[in-house]
Amino acid sequence: MMQALQFSTTGTVDALQLRELPIPQPKAGEVLVEIRATGINPSDIKNLLGLFPYTSTPRIPGRDFAGVVISGQAELKGKAVWGGTGKGFGFYRDGCHAQYVVLPADAVAPLPASLSFAQAASCGVPLITAWDALERSQVQKKTRLLIIGAGAVARAAQHLAHARGAEVVMAARRSDVVHTLQSQNIKAFQLTQAAQLADQAREHFHQQAPQVIVDTTGYWLTAAVTSLDAFGHIAVIAAPTDDQIMLSPLNLYRRGGSIIGINSLLYSLEDCAVMLTKISAAFPDGVPLINDFIERPLSEAVDAYQQISQGSSQKIVLIP
Repeated sequence: MMQALQFSTTGTVDALQLRELPIPQPKAGEVLVEIRATGINPSDIKNLLGLFPYTSTPRIPGRDFAGVVISGQAELKGKAVWGGTGKGFGFYRDGCHAQYVVLPADAVAPLPASLSFAQAASCGVPLITAWDALERSQVQKKTRLLIIGAGAVARAAQHLAHARGAEVVMAARRSDVVHTLQSQNIKAFQLTQAAQLADQAREHFHQQAPQVIVDTTGYWLTAAVTSLDAFGHIAVIAAPTDDQIMLSPLNLYRRGGSIIGINSLLYSLEDCAVMLTKISAAFPDGVPLINDFIERPLSEAVDAYQQISQGSSQKIVLIP
């Protein structure tokens, strides 16, 4: 038997329970991973609240993990791996907020030597989301990239874009956040009014408009369109409700621009493992840490979920 988080109904975080469940058994082409660390993401809370129409119950949640393969494919047995965030994982197939999880053998990536299990479990979803945003918006060497926001995905995008040789500027609302970024030798400015974004961006790109804008908040989409260079791309990883955004297609048309929706849940577990392998290769000196986190035992997981659902921004990694 194993300990695992599970919910049998959605609509409230109170539905989550820590239960004793049978250890899943791998079939042909699968592996059994002993979870050493697993991160809680905002989407895990939204899952419990019933915001994903395809979630089925009863369900073990969880999208990010790092652990050791203990059975299945012989060549993987005993290997340290990380993975997660794939299509349906934690939604209509059991996730990783448990002591063990069964996965397709191709759904795990080698754990980078530079990361501990807990560090790896804290950053999988942000790294995959950021990687997808940069890939699909064609960020490469010398691309003028503006990143709006300073959360985990924004920081992941900054690290990944820097590794590609892009010219990166970040923008955030809070002055203390901007000062922190600047103290780390990251070009950054404070967002003030939407109407000023274009001028602020040009000022930081030597009077040129950004070629790519990654909006990790979703709230600056309208201003991003009017700030974009010709034939540019805007990658959006958050989706405010329609009545919060008034977007003029004419402004986008005149620039020949495109808006790209970024949703890591569209990719399979195998796709995400490929991305994590490429991300590891992008940092030959070691994958950088994306955010601070605290570790809590799996036995305290229900309380950790409650803490996050009540507004805590602290990243929590569960240790089975």
